[in-house]
Amino acid sequence: MAIDSRKIAPPPRSSRYSFVPKPPGRWQAYIKRASTFLVHLGQVSKLIQQTFVALFQRPLEIRATLHQLEMLGVRSLGIAAVVALFTGLVMATQFAYGLQKFGGMEYTGRIVGLSFARELAPALTALVVGARIGSGITAELGSMAVTEQIDAIRALGADPIKKLVLPRLLACIVAMPILAAFALVLGFAGAMFITSVEFGLPSSFFLQTALESVRFSDYFSGMFKTPFFGAIAAILGCHFGLITRGGTEGVGNSTTRSVVAISITILISDFVLTKVSMLIWPAAV
Repeated sequence: MAIDSRKIAPPPRSSRYSFVPKPPGRWQAYIKRASTFLVHLGQVSKLIQQTFVALFQRPLEIRATLHQLEMLGVRSLGIAAVVALFTGLVMATQFAYGLQKFGGMEYTGRIVGLSFARELAPALTALVVGARIGSGITAELGSMAVTEQIDAIRALGADPIKKLVLPRLLACIVAMPILAAFALVLGFAGAMFITSVEFGLPSSFFLQTALESVRFSDYFSGMFKTPFFGAIAAILGCHFGLITRGGTEGVGNSTTRSVVAISITILISDFVLTKVSMLIWPAAV
């Protein structure tokens, strides 16, 4: 059967000016991510500089700082207690079980005390509490940003950095060391309890050996990192909250990005601050 060529529509001719975008290559994607990181880094640096300037401006936001200290610090005691207690239980169980095979279970208190004082109490508390604090700050400021409340503060002649960022930063810097010290005591108490109940190691001996091994330099090398962790959580939470756009969906995206950025930054800064503490207190190493 012959086919009439007139009934077959010819393929459409592409215009000489038509442009079909090519998908970005691997290097273009890397460059875009790097530029986005540099943009965020510049915005965070500017926010830190503005917050430092606002610190010396009157009047002092004492009432707002105390309110944020309650919201961010006191209300984080529960999650800090749960994390510290069960971390102490798990660490003591694992170390006692492992050392029991080699006849060295009496070293459990020394190992748990050093690990908690130097790393576990400040780092785990900062990770969990920092994620909670950062997500709350980002969600709160992000909601204010998308509803134009921050623009209203500027229109009234007030500084949103001083009104919103500075109280949260000061509250986090004060609250994080207190929460880490509380987690240290509670986690150590949990470790002492589980070794006494499960392995028959006397609590007095556990406490004595731990206090003989943990010096003040060990305790201070862990605690001095906590104000920096609190500042990281507050600054990054405020940063992602202030740049939020796009309604409720934007608030959710900013909150997710804030938690990820805070967790990664705390881990990186933990390594850097640990190296700094080794230089400052070499006797603690």
